[in-house]
Amino acid sequence: MAGSGSTESMVRIKHSGLVFYQFTALRQERGLQHGFFARLGGVSRPPFATLNVGASVGDDPQAVAMNRQRCFSALGLAEPMVVTPYQVHGTRIARVGPAEGGRVIADTDGLLSDREGTVLFLRFADCVPILLYDRRCRAIGLVHAGWRGTLDGIAALAVAAMRDCFGTDPAALWAGIGPAIGPCHYEVPPDLAEYFARRFGPQVLAWPGDGGTRLDLPAANALALQEAGVRSVVQAGLCTACHTDEFFSHRAEGGHTGRLAALAGLVVGDDR
Repeated sequence: MAGSGSTESMVRIKHSGLVFYQFTALRQERGLQHGFFARLGGVSRPPFATLNVGASVGDDPQAVAMNRQRCFSALGLAEPMVVTPYQVHGTRIARVGPAEGGRVIADTDGLLSDREGTVLFLRFADCVPILLYDRRCRAIGLVHAGWRGTLDGIAALAVAAMRDCFGTDPAALWAGIGPAIGPCHYEVPPDLAEYFARRFGPQVLAWPGDGGTRLDLPAANALALQEAGVRSVVQAGLCTACHTDEFFSHRAEGGHTGRLAALAGLVVGDDR
């Protein structure tokens, strides 16, 4: 896993004290805006310092609201455009549009849209963020994949939902896997390792020689996307647990930390 900073697949951007990453392949797409935010440039106090956007971790609600607004503003997005789910480590995928702007969608871990003026907003602290983009159908998806969701097939379910909702051809779909915990830090118990080996094969596991077993959760989701017919899958190569100076990490920080913002939206009047 690469350290913090620009990688071959992502660009690190500084804006008004905030830091966020964008996929290089999508930066020039007209009418598409996206960003995976670092923990820098917000107002929250430790252990949520500083750009925590998670409202259910014990942080000051006013600080969370201000942090969220800073993220939206950095991408030139208006808050009424933003739709977000209450994430439960499940596999429910919801199609949304402008009518859902400003709403929280209950018990959902993936959002899809083909409507301009709609922005998808999810939160992460080690789990895998998956951004889907169908250039032909002008549709997007944003998915939260923890180990449960990964084993239960949320990546493939999101691809199938885009096919059913928008007529997406999986072979023409672009998928990006954002910053997430890497196999360098994600030790798992033997029973969970066995489940992943049965589902994805031994290539998603690593044995560093200390008696433990490490899981490559981004690689497992990349394999799931490829099995679903997606030919273009790009991984960020950024481990959240390696660099807690830049990212929140539930594993590395003992479960008491903030949440990172991931945003993707179809915007009107993009003059790029």
